[in-house]
Amino acid sequence: MIYLDNSATTHPHPEVLNSFQKVADQYYANPSSVHSFGSEAERLLDRSRKQAAQILNVAPQEVIFTSGGTEGNNMAVKGIALQHQSRGKHLITTQIEHPSVMEAFRALETLGFDVTYINVDRNGKVNPDDIKNAIRPDTILVSVMSVNNEVGTIQPVRQIGQFLRSYPKVFFHVDHVQGLGKVDLSIKEWGIDLCTLSGHKIHGLKGTGALIKQPHVTLFPLLHGGSQESEVRAGTENLPGTVAFVKALRLLNEDLEQKVAHLAEMRQVLWKGLEERASYMINSPEDGAPHILNFSIPKYKPEVVIHALGEEGIFISTKSACSSKQPDVSAVLKACHLDYERTTSALRVSLSTLNEMDEIHTFLRKLDQTVENLKATMG
Repeated sequence: MIYLDNSATTHPHPEVLNSFQKVADQYYANPSSVHSFGSEAERLLDRSRKQAAQILNVAPQEVIFTSGGTEGNNMAVKGIALQHQSRGKHLITTQIEHPSVMEAFRALETLGFDVTYINVDRNGKVNPDDIKNAIRPDTILVSVMSVNNEVGTIQPVRQIGQFLRSYPKVFFHVDHVQGLGKVDLSIKEWGIDLCTLSGHKIHGLKGTGALIKQPHVTLFPLLHGGSQESEVRAGTENLPGTVAFVKALRLLNEDLEQKVAHLAEMRQVLWKGLEERASYMINSPEDGAPHILNFSIPKYKPEVVIHALGEEGIFISTKSACSSKQPDVSAVLKACHLDYERTTSALRVSLSTLNEMDEIHTFLRKLDQTVENLKATMG
């Protein structure tokens, strides 16, 4: 099997699974319980929070453990909007955000909020000046992802964060789910108020993640109840999942430069291989994230190509997993001003450090065979 759909989810690391199983078996008490067994669970939760904070270069109280990217994004976007609507109801984001961000903004529009969706260029990159020009006296939030999940575009998050320092009443949220461990990002130095992370994109488990929230930021909670997670996220903590997430973070940090270099090398070989074939059209920017490459094969439905490759034991995708069963046109590619034929025939290859170079060569060969077979059946 050759698995090239790592932007959808990654294979859990064995050590992550072991951590989850051990904690679920031995530390199953509720961390809020007053007895000593509960106190042991609470200490483990506190230790995990400190470890995550150290890796991410933030303070422990800034780490809110969540169920993953969708919750983190909703918590940030809706939490800011609902908490600070008395100061303004204008929000800013881009046209190519993940569905968990886009749909959160659309939901807020039904509640009377005004959202500006900033255009991107052909490479899917937003111009910081366009965001700056869109800011109004009633603007309270700017949300921009670090890496686009479909084409791999790296957004100018640092520049956006720098000029937003001049607008202290505007909060800055970054969806860093696809960027974690792939591209540089400094929450403190870049002026990021809220940052979303997910475990299952870094060989952790589904249903785990974190929202990093700066101390000056107040949120309207999505979940009300107990006082867990600094009274921002009520509910009994998922201690096994939290420990597993932090374990994945720690493993990610080991030999990180070599891992990124390995991803970039594989992507470059894949890029050159696709570029040499006249019928394949690359949609990703050349300077994109090292693990994502999007391309189109006009006249061929991506679902047909994906299923044919699947029969060969090769797994890729089209669009994001959260929108892959929606209508054919990729909203991201459409926003990048690509024509209808390319937006409806796009395929995404996404890599992890578990992939090897020979898998890239095998994929290219099998892709050629698949297209030839489809061409023959189409007459």
